[in-house]
Amino acid sequence: MTELVPPASGGAAKLVTQGLEMRFGLLVALEPTDITVAVGEFLTLLGPSGSGKSTLLQLVCGLLEPAGGTVLIDGKDQTGVPVYQRDIGLVFQHYALFPHLTVGENVAFPLKMRGIAGAEAKAKVKAALEMVHLGHLGHRFPRELSGGQQQRVALARCFVYEPSIILMDEPLGALDKKLRDEMQIEIKRLHRETGATIIYVTHDQEEALAMSDRICVMNHAKVEQIGTPHEIYSRPRTEFAANFIGLSNIFRGERSDGRLVTPHGAFTVPADAPGTGAAIVVRPEQLTLGEACENRVCGTVREVVYAGSETRIITRLDAGGAAGGEGADEFILRLLPGSPIPTLGERISASWNPDIATMVP
Repeated sequence: MTELVPPASGGAAKLVTQGLEMRFGLLVALEPTDITVAVGEFLTLLGPSGSGKSTLLQLVCGLLEPAGGTVLIDGKDQTGVPVYQRDIGLVFQHYALFPHLTVGENVAFPLKMRGIAGAEAKAKVKAALEMVHLGHLGHRFPRELSGGQQQRVALARCFVYEPSIILMDEPLGALDKKLRDEMQIEIKRLHRETGATIIYVTHDQEEALAMSDRICVMNHAKVEQIGTPHEIYSRPRTEFAANFIGLSNIFRGERSDGRLVTPHGAFTVPADAPGTGAAIVVRPEQLTLGEACENRVCGTVREVVYAGSETRIITRLDAGGAAGGEGADEFILRLLPGSPIPTLGERISASWNPDIATMVP
């Protein structure tokens, strides 16, 4: 069972699950999980397909009945409460706008379902559309809007009735990268301005790092690690978390007298490394090209990848063994603009300061 504690700020708990689990026959969709989300927090559930993140979201909102455990919102047990009575807002990947209703009518729909009408509803719809910068498009129909505008309408429709918690299940998955980047900023702004509690599902690592107060990394129906974006990236606790969040070079071996003995050499482990750590995780930007250091690897440049703000150097290690996840005989460097770029086939060396790396089991 995994416990996800509130941020260090000590904010009051908005959502608590206790032993929440889900099974479909013999298939375990979610292991028993304890999770605490603070008031006003933006928590992202991040993981590959089948990791349990969407299942957890659906259990929280009541779309699924759990095999066990409880859901508490503001300290009240909501486990058996129907989805429409949980005061939860939902935003999905597909906008699910009513095509026969105008933008304004779409946004007003949840108010109508709650018996809010007249001047009060009109004021709330206007405020919600202004909040997403669509106040001038309330008379249009969804088919007359771009994908990004339709997603903004979906957000306004969710925010308009001020739900206790807002759940977002890959809401930007149908947009191209430029629109996704723009909508990330919009959602962050809405979160900041409204103070809403948001639980957000994605499999996009960059999206999670850019938007979240905390990230919950999930794999095989359970939580691997939870922490701030900086903690998740800089101090992954498992090999999966290190590989799934960004690029990593992973050197696996055996511990001996403060060193990790691998097929590529013996490396000094970080001073704060746990005694059980059996692999060193080194991020590509932590490697320094050409400088001599006690932790040093050598190899031949296999590929040079220009990515605008950086250049990635994929290098085949001199010796065989386990490093770099799927590329078991490679390591990756990340070079900033202006750095000397090695050529294909060139033999290079790279090193890192022992204390900036991370150890994982």
